[in-house]
Amino acid sequence: MTAPDARSSFSPTGLVDLAATLAPLPHGPQDPTCVLVPDGMWRAVRLASGPAVVRVRGVREAAGARLTDPRDRRSGGTTRGMLLDPTRGDTVDASAWGPGAEEAVRQVPLWVGAGDDWSSFDAPEFAATLPEFVATTRRARPGLRLPAAGSLMDTLVAVVLEQKVTGLEAHSAWKALVREFGDPAPEVEGAPRPLFVAPTGEAWQAVPSWRWHAARVDASRRNTVVNVARRSSAWARLEARTAPGTATLTDLARLEAAIRSIHGVGVWTAAETLQRTHGSPDHVSFGDFHVAHLVGQALTGRRADDAGMAELLAPWHGHRQRVVRLIAASGAKNPSYGPRLAPQDHRGH
Repeated sequence: MTAPDARSSFSPTGLVDLAATLAPLPHGPQDPTCVLVPDGMWRAVRLASGPAVVRVRGVREAAGARLTDPRDRRSGGTTRGMLLDPTRGDTVDASAWGPGAEEAVRQVPLWVGAGDDWSSFDAPEFAATLPEFVATTRRARPGLRLPAAGSLMDTLVAVVLEQKVTGLEAHSAWKALVREFGDPAPEVEGAPRPLFVAPTGEAWQAVPSWRWHAARVDASRRNTVVNVARRSSAWARLEARTAPGTATLTDLARLEAAIRSIHGVGVWTAAETLQRTHGSPDHVSFGDFHVAHLVGQALTGRRADDAGMAELLAPWHGHRQRVVRLIAASGAKNPSYGPRLAPQDHRGH
């Protein structure tokens, strides 16, 4: 493998379930910017110093080290992940190639949850308020972290493409548009597939209307993406001022307001973005009936709507997204009562 332009190795701040922590970052299994692998992740990013390809790898010091609990299919995306334990000498290695390599490796600890502080959640007085199955899941999954992966504009665009369509449709559009209008990332021998850096703001604005149509992106989502892209420099400034890993709930509320000032961006899009870019512990995906149904079913035995979910989660304000992630990791399921939403294809219309 080509020698990296920058490299770092660090001990995590506590137990880290690497697979579950990184799982929210790819936008589909064929995301051209991000690939999960059994021991970590490959990711292509565009930073102020330039593009970079980053290899994140968990290294277990002891043979036969403990694996993650196999129940976490929803939030972990894996049945046998890697649990890193710093007391055993486990580390996270980061290697990066390209002009942005040095900047990229400095960000990797936040990507794997180093800034995600669960101490107030784990405090006895707070833990006593949790449903028993949530508290049990927390004890069983102590390595579950919320990643703060930055890349605000890129993530916001990807989430906009996921509005009101199936995941299959959204992920297909993201893959096609990034591969065509993004930039090839620095080539690295050993990468599982060629990676691409997401398009610049100027590139998104230059996508012709017929290409949006071919990617099955309707006019509403297209216009929202273009509006987001027109403010690319503003997103960079906001991300610099509200740095992932250090933002308070007040900071995140201000950032949410800035995101939602874009026409076509609502509470769901802002929450899904901030969960990934800043590891927000409190932003819940209101507007996603799957989440509301799951939370209601798990906590009351019956489905809930957004208002019902807000009421159910209110006692844990400040940690509501942590509770939602633990509910998903618990193995709780939302009963199916009908066929799944089928992808729509209007390209011939």
